Amino acid sequence: MILCLTVICMLFAAAAANAAAFDQVMQRWTQHRKFVDNYDGTNLEIFVTYYSAEYIEAYVQSQAQKNMWTQNETDDYKYKFLGALQLNETIPVQIKFINNGPSMYLGPFDIMVKLRIGNNLYKPVDYDKRFNFKLQGEREGLVYFPRYDKKTGKDLLKGAKNISIEISSAVSPILNGKEQKFFWNVANDDPQKLYVGKTTARLETDRLLKRLEKIRADKAGLQKQIDAIDSEEKTIQARLDELAKQ
Repeated sequence: MILCLTVICMLFAAAAANAAAFDQVMQRWTQHRKFVDNYDGTNLEIFVTYYSAEYIEAYVQSQAQKNMWTQNETDDYKYKFLGALQLNETIPVQIKFINNGPSMYLGPFDIMVKLRIGNNLYKPVDYDKRFNFKLQGEREGLVYFPRYDKKTGKDLLKGAKNISIEISSAVSPILNGKEQKFFWNVANDDPQKLYVGKTTARLETDRLLKRLEKIRADKAGLQKQIDAIDSEEKTIQARLDELAKQ
């Protein structure tokens, strides 16, 4: 009985230690600021989380431990989570506001927030549309920035060391006209570390199916063009044959 209790205590202690470690990792990638109006005490809190590979893995493992999932259940959750983050195509960032001050009018939100990589600024390609509505109280959602250059296809984070999320002072008068910048060092961030095991195979299958769908659509479009050219060629040749007989 004593041995059993000892083992249980050890397991709980290990679980608590793991949970603490996961929390520490997640906190490293979340930045928090609180702004207070000195006149009336109203306040605004902003939380910004950069979804690094380390953060995502720690979050998935924390959820698995909390819910006591099997490995298959964890893999399934990770697959769905990575799909929702659109990590293969975008740079996801979570933003949370707790507004205990004047109502905030954030829409259109894509002009209120930017991603800076080096000297270049990027607008979101998508975001939680709830940010466009009047905000009083708490709201959080994902904001997706482009991962690749539109023209060259180059990974925008390749070779980058530091990035920042810049939030316009226009989101709230409590900011007193000061733009807010949240910085991270991403030099060692590698999303490919997340794609291992069954998760890799499922995501690769999804990617290839989407690619195949696009290729087939392109092929169908090209076939229509070829058919139109063939038809025109036959029409022209028929007319030439008629003229040759005159």
